[in-house]
Amino acid sequence: MAASKVSFGKRILLISKSIIKFFALIFISSVLIVFLLRWINPVTSSIMIQRQIESIFSGEFDNIKYSWVDYDDCSPYLPIAFVAAEDQNFPNHFGFDVREIKKALKQYERGRRIRGASTITQQVAKNLFLWEGKSFIRKGVEAYFTVLIELLWDKKRILEVYMNIAEFGDMIFGVKMASIAYYKKLPAQVSASQAALLAAVLPNPLRYSVVRPSGYVRGRQNWILRQMNSLGGPEYLKEL
Repeated sequence: MAASKVSFGKRILLISKSIIKFFALIFISSVLIVFLLRWINPVTSSIMIQRQIESIFSGEFDNIKYSWVDYDDCSPYLPIAFVAAEDQNFPNHFGFDVREIKKALKQYERGRRIRGASTITQQVAKNLFLWEGKSFIRKGVEAYFTVLIELLWDKKRILEVYMNIAEFGDMIFGVKMASIAYYKKLPAQVSASQAALLAAVLPNPLRYSVVRPSGYVRGRQNWILRQMNSLGGPEYLKEL
């Protein structure tokens, strides 16, 4: 009986050590990957892979349209348009906008539909590493990668990756392919109005269209333009 208890205890200890090693490996691997992506441009993202798989299973077999462009090769109106539209406190927070989170929670408490409060860093974490869907587990992993990204990248790199992996339409990812597909020009040539229109479709790029913008999208485009001016234009991000 005593031997049985000792054997059981050893098994528990071995299992515990294996679990600790497993999570330690995941932690070290995730830190290393995020660290390397500070300098290495991602060749794909989790969302791109999901879209490619969906295309295969639907029988369409379309290829993802994606090509990297450096931050400094983009029009100065592009980054400020995305910040104005998605995360106006981006230069100042550490991955989480507490003020926006509190506003969203207050709306939820009043019985309203909870609105998004995700920062640009959170969206990079989700689009680059995670799967679509809503669950506490996914949000927890998203928060983990958000902290890692903020610790290991600077703000300019975060915004650069965001602009490159954001989804702008059916199988179209990144500002370079979006600029070419919709405006027949390179990202460096995009105007303030065109940048605002790209940012306007981000809440749902598979529903909203840059080519055939609805009244809602046009209204959002005009709002983004006003917000860009209110923030001070491209100068707002000069310290990134």
